[in-house]
Amino acid sequence: MARRNTSLLFLILLLLPLFLELFQVIALVIDSSTPDAEMERKALLEFKAGLGDPSGRLSSWVGGDCCKWKGVDCSKETGHVIKLDLRKPDQPSEAVFPLSGQISDSLLDLKYLNYLDLSSNELSGPIPDSIGNLDNLRYLDLSNNSISGSIPPSIGRLLLLEELDLSHNIMNGTIPESIGQLKDLHTLELDWNPWTGAVSEIHFMGLTKLEHFSIYLSPATNNSLVFDTKSDWIPPFSLGVIIIGNCKLSSTFPAWLGTQKELYHIILRNVGISDTIPEWLWKLSPQLEWLDLSRNQLSGKLPTPLSFGTSHGWCMADLSSNRLEGPLPLWYNLTYLCLGNNLLSGPIPSNIGDLSSLRILDLVGNLLNGSIPSSLSKLQKSRIIDLSDNHLSGKIPYNWNDTKMLDILDLSKNRLDGEIPSSICSMPTINFLSLSDNNLSGELSPSLLNCTGLTSLDLGNNRLSGEIPKWIGERMGLLAQLRLRGNMLTGNIPQQLCGLSDIRILDLAHNNLSGSIPPCLSHLSALKFKALLDTPLDDLYSGYYTERMDLVVKGKQMEFQRILSIVKLIDLSSNNLLGEIPHGITNLSTLGTLNLSRNQLTGEIPEDIGAMQGLETLDLSSNRLSGRIPLSMSSITSLSYLNLSHNLLSGPIPTTNQFKTFNDPSMYEGNPGLCGVPLSTQCSTPNKAHKDEGNENEDDEDGWKMSWFFTSMGLGFPVGFWAVCGTLALKNSWRHAYFQFVDEAKNRLFVLIAINVARFKRKMEINGGTHV
Repeated sequence: MARRNTSLLFLILLLLPLFLELFQVIALVIDSSTPDAEMERKALLEFKAGLGDPSGRLSSWVGGDCCKWKGVDCSKETGHVIKLDLRKPDQPSEAVFPLSGQISDSLLDLKYLNYLDLSSNELSGPIPDSIGNLDNLRYLDLSNNSISGSIPPSIGRLLLLEELDLSHNIMNGTIPESIGQLKDLHTLELDWNPWTGAVSEIHFMGLTKLEHFSIYLSPATNNSLVFDTKSDWIPPFSLGVIIIGNCKLSSTFPAWLGTQKELYHIILRNVGISDTIPEWLWKLSPQLEWLDLSRNQLSGKLPTPLSFGTSHGWCMADLSSNRLEGPLPLWYNLTYLCLGNNLLSGPIPSNIGDLSSLRILDLVGNLLNGSIPSSLSKLQKSRIIDLSDNHLSGKIPYNWNDTKMLDILDLSKNRLDGEIPSSICSMPTINFLSLSDNNLSGELSPSLLNCTGLTSLDLGNNRLSGEIPKWIGERMGLLAQLRLRGNMLTGNIPQQLCGLSDIRILDLAHNNLSGSIPPCLSHLSALKFKALLDTPLDDLYSGYYTERMDLVVKGKQMEFQRILSIVKLIDLSSNNLLGEIPHGITNLSTLGTLNLSRNQLTGEIPEDIGAMQGLETLDLSSNRLSGRIPLSMSSITSLSYLNLSHNLLSGPIPTTNQFKTFNDPSMYEGNPGLCGVPLSTQCSTPNKAHKDEGNENEDDEDGWKMSWFFTSMGLGFPVGFWAVCGTLALKNSWRHAYFQFVDEAKNRLFVLIAINVARFKRKMEINGGTHV
């Protein structure tokens, strides 16, 4: 009996887990049919109904079990919807389009939801006011949408929230103080929204777990958000990441930041600090991986040497656009070193090549002097080296063979002399080379032969001599910008330059070039068509260098930066070019600036110049051009700068379209034959100049026709006379027949006249008798 009871007990214990699992399944089935589950399904369907879904991302949202729908996760214990992830995939395997529409209030019925991610879509409209009803929410990401309005104050009721990301929207207004009640929040990102008002200690009062705070605004907001904290404030949190940009933080370095001992990522960009950098910050350098204090008014000297953190394999320090002075520091373990636009002075350290991890070295716009150290070529990983706009002198280092990854080298606006070293083109990846505004000399041929990958070459304002090499057009097929102005180059413009199909800027001004303008310039396809432009660098580096080039546009020298890629210009001014303007040049319909001034060009302005509809600047001054100003020029509605002075042009100045705005007589002066507004010389029939020109052409045509009429009549009379009379004199039979015909015709005419006269008399006699 005991053995039997023992066996029964053992069987019960063995089957007990199965019964418990069965009861759990039954409970789930029962619970899934509860009113709460049905309400969640309806809430999701109502949310879907208000969305645009062009790629069918929500096509699985059918059927009774919403837990099987894509992007929806349910609790294994209760079956309730706890997660909704509809983030647009970053790198989809196939075309996936963003969802559009608004955030429906129906989502508030998902009361067990703890994870909501709707980021990277095209959602618009405000956040529902009752968002605080989702009191189980731990993760909320609505970033990268077009959500508008302000943050609802009810967000302070999300007491379990750990991460909140509202960045990259168009939200506005003030940030509610209730956000300071989110005691479990460790990540708060509010970037790129036009916030206004003030942020005070109250906003952070309860954020004891905050580790990541980011509020980087657009520069267009004009620092509309102000931080209003007391000087002795001690925050309740310990941050690792702080990102504040384009806000009014403080005029002095905030003392409360000194209490944050765990910081490894600091961005305080354009926040109005006018102070020295405190010592406590430099003590954090071993753990710092990102330090950006740029675009403030920081002063003082920089400590050297320093070593930065390396836990992620790369590290950045950007203190550009301040008032920092003293020598250039040596900071180790950095990937990016950006100290441009400061007051740093003295020589570049000779051992700068020891900063072997550098990929970007930006020292533009300082007061650095001395020579460029040869150790610079040891920066084998460097992608960008920008030493422009300093006082550097001496020769360019000759050994560049080890910098195999270099994309951009900018040594412009210094005092460098000597020749361009041939090794500078040993870098197969280099695509931007600027050595302009120095004292470089020698010829181009031996130095740049291997720069076949260049997209931009700027050697302007040096003392380079010789001819423009033909191989520039043959081997540099990727060139989009070629600037050789302000040198001592001679010879003709090589026709091979016409093979540069991507060229958008061709500046050969202020040289000693001769010969004619190559007619084949009309083949420059980038100046004939509109095309999408590629950036030379990948996203990782493109934000740390801005291409710059000085160009003469609208009669003024200007430095072009961010819009350089859309500038289209041909400048051949101040040379010794001869001949006519090629008619084919009018095929360059998207060219924006054409400057052929101060040459010896002759002939007329091409009649169909009106086809150049993209022209904004046209300078043909100081040549020997003749003829009239083509009427088609008035159809170039984009033309805003015109200079035709000091030529041999004649006739009336057009008065339609753009010419109504050209009221400065200096743009026409030096052309004695020109007349009309705005010159003081009036045309013979004011305001009808080109009509008179048409009448004159018609008169010329009529005179030509009359000349031919009298000529043909003079020739036709003797020919006709002798053709008839000569024949009658030579052939007797024809003569007798002709005079016999004349006699018969005469007799018949007399008889006809006599009969008609007799009839007329008789009729008159009858009529006279009747009246009596």
